[in-house]
Amino acid sequence: MRVVVDRDLCEANAVCAGLVPEVFDVDDDDELHILVDEVPAALADGVRRAVQSCPKTALRLAE
Repeated sequence: MRVVVDRDLCEANAVCAGLVPEVFDVDDDDELHILVDEVPAALADGVRRAVQSCPKTALRLAE
């Protein structure tokens, strides 16, 4: 599983980074970065929660 970001929707609110900082990072320029190519199995539930919690629905999961 991997995370895909819609850059047009993302406002870098950092909700995802607060939930799973091992996968999501918002830099000083307010740009979201996905830190892994494939989501580790141990973090999958947290990433699903982060995707569902995105206030702009800018995140989605891809297999």
